[in-house]
Order: sequence, then C-alpha cells, then structure tokens
Amino acid sequence: MNLKLNEIMMKEYDGNKKAYKKELKALQYEMLNLQQHLFNQKVGLIIVFEGMDAAGKGGAIKRVTERLDPRGLFVHPIAAPQPHEKRFHYLHRFWRKLPQHGQIGIFDRSWYGRVLVERIEEYAKKAEWQRSYQEINDFEKLLTDESYIMIKCWMQITEEEQLTRFTERQDDPYKQWKLTEEDWRNREKWSLYIEAAQDMLEKTHKNYAPWIVVGGNDKNYARIYVLKAIIQHIMQVCANRDIPYVPYQEDVSQGEEA
Repeated sequence: MNLKLNEIMMKEYDGNKKAYKKELKALQYEMLNLQQHLFNQKVGLIIVFEGMDAAGKGGAIKRVTERLDPRGLFVHPIAAPQPHEKRFHYLHRFWRKLPQHGQIGIFDRSWYGRVLVERIEEYAKKAEWQRSYQEINDFEKLLTDESYIMIKCWMQITEEEQLTRFTERQDDPYKQWKLTEEDWRNREKWSLYIEAAQDMLEKTHKNYAPWIVVGGNDKNYARIYVLKAIIQHIMQVCANRDIPYVPYQEDVSQGEEA
C-alpha cells in the first residue's frame, strides 16, 4: 500500500451517479452485515479518520454509518482537550471512549493529534510527541491483541481542492459553520502538516492497525474506497482469527429503497 502523500493519485469514480449509488448501497449493507457479525462474536471495531481540513472525513463517516444499527455505534468528534483532561496522560480521554466488545467506535480525529496539531503548534514538546509514536503503537497493539479490530483512514486532497471547498463553504450559509479562521490559518502551514502526516504514517502503519491513504478530490471515489478498505480489513482479520463470516448477498428481487 502506498503511504507516500506526494505520490497519492487523485482518482475519479469510475461510473455514473446511478452506478455509484448502487455500489454504495451494496457496500453499506455489507457493513451492516459485518456489524451484526462482530456483535455476535463480541469483537469491537475501531475506525480512525484523520486528514487535511475539508478532505471529506465527515462525508465518508456518514456513508460508512448510514445503514448501521445506531444502538451499537458511536461517533466521537475529537477537539482540543478540556482543562480537566490535561491533568491526565493524553491517551486517557480516548480510553474512556473505546467501544465495548461487539460495538463500533469511530473517531473523527483522534489520539494522532499528538503528532499532528500538537507537534505543529508546539502544544507538545518535541520529546513528548516523538515518544508518542511508540506509545500509540503500544496502545493500538494492546487493543488489537484483545477483542478489537482497528483500521485508520487518512483523507488527502490537493491544496487547490481544499481552497475550492473552503470557498464553497464560505459562500453557503448552510455550510459556513464548517469553516473557521483556524482553517484558513492552517493553510499557511500546509507543508508542515504534510511532513507531520508523512512521519505519522511511516511510524504507525502496522499490520494490526493499518493506515489507508485515500485520494479525496473526488468525493464519490473516496467514499467507495473507504468502505471497500474497511470491509476488506475486517474480513481479513476475521479470516486470520478463524472467525467464520458469510458475506452479504443482495436480494435482487427487492425494489429500490425510497
């Protein structure tokens, strides 16, 4: 798998809108099938989403979760730690948000803030964020050695596409809430974020908790890619752990959903 951000191809979805919706629906039902399977096997699933601002994390999360049973699903939007959280080790607040065995926990940004924004903005000292790579690897290994499956998604777009999306958000009264002054300021540190992200990918990509890097300029392509990668990883881990799984079979006799 290519983890070099400067080599990521910004592919487009190979099909029309109808084909996209059909493929998306089939993948979403496969995710629902897997959710029920993991619930029955009491295996927890952790999915991490990181990426550049406006890269499509929210849109991808929406498509991953759209048909899932909400009773066993938790999406955690992660912001800066609160003052009381700073009294603990930085991983403490994430331990508290882990899903139970058989549930799914999705992190919209995560503990990787330690080696991204905290590194770049100097909220963490150099020695602190440098040792965090091993701390994070140990944290993820501890979980995946037990009853958890983990996969991590980095959403990447070009600097030009980010500017286009920022401008669209700024001009749309129903999307302006997605854009902040900090987002504009972060564009000035694009190269620093790319450097930090590249270090992160190289130091924390492990077989037990792999990164997938998604070229997100085409939103439809990115959403399909994310779903396929998550499904493939879950199936592979189930096979490795000798947990029998029967893939979803679409009933072609059913009509299209309203």
